Amino acid sequence: MLDYPGPEPLRSARLDAARRSGIRHGFFTRKGGVSAGIYAGLNVGTGSGDDRASVTENRARVARWMDVSPASLVSVHQVHSADAILVTGPWDAERPKADAMVTTTPGIAIGVLAADCGPVLFADPRARVIGAAHAGWKGALTGVLESTIAAMEKLGARREDIVAELGPSISGRNYEVGPEFVARFVGATPDNQRYFTPSPKPGHAWFDLNRYTVDRLNAAGVQADFLDRCTYAEEESFYSYRRATHRGEPDYGRQISAIVIEEK
Repeated sequence: MLDYPGPEPLRSARLDAARRSGIRHGFFTRKGGVSAGIYAGLNVGTGSGDDRASVTENRARVARWMDVSPASLVSVHQVHSADAILVTGPWDAERPKADAMVTTTPGIAIGVLAADCGPVLFADPRARVIGAAHAGWKGALTGVLESTIAAMEKLGARREDIVAELGPSISGRNYEVGPEFVARFVGATPDNQRYFTPSPKPGHAWFDLNRYTVDRLNAAGVQADFLDRCTYAEEESFYSYRRATHRGEPDYGRQISAIVIEEK
């Protein structure tokens, strides 16, 4: 048992069903951490300006909830790419640059950080293959979701057996974008116009990143849904890059979403 007010991650019913196969997951909020000030809560962002000791303690709390050692809570240097990499153990050196991870190794919790972008957790309960992807607009548009699925297939997963859940991310009612952004998506596929609705600002639109992400996942042949929790609107629960930017704050925290194959 935890001897302090621990993290209270959100759960997906879809992924909870994989627990019977020994797969554990959590979409962590900012609750249960030790950071203070603008980072108040469970900030796990090693790239933030937060106190290093606080971030280390927060990551240790996440690891403990996931029932792994702190070193076995693995994350990457996220760069908004479409790259998915295989994880077989803790990193021996610097974190590699990528935006998704897959593994079949028990006891290694793979986690992606976000503060408006979409954290997606994947599991094939039959093959015991898991994945985690950081899907901001750029990664989703350029194929990080499909890359994660393909990487899982190389490990023996079948896409029709893969379940995926998009965790807390910015909602369409709070994600205003400019005309060049809309043009980029519509230029890729005209049907993408359906993810945009006009905003009060001339030439701008609201973008539904959640629906876009889930539609791409389902189109790829996996069983996908989303938690429908908005990082921008729910300040007590989540960090938000865009909210911090709108307020003129100098930095922001990051929450983590993680999944692990439990050791038998």
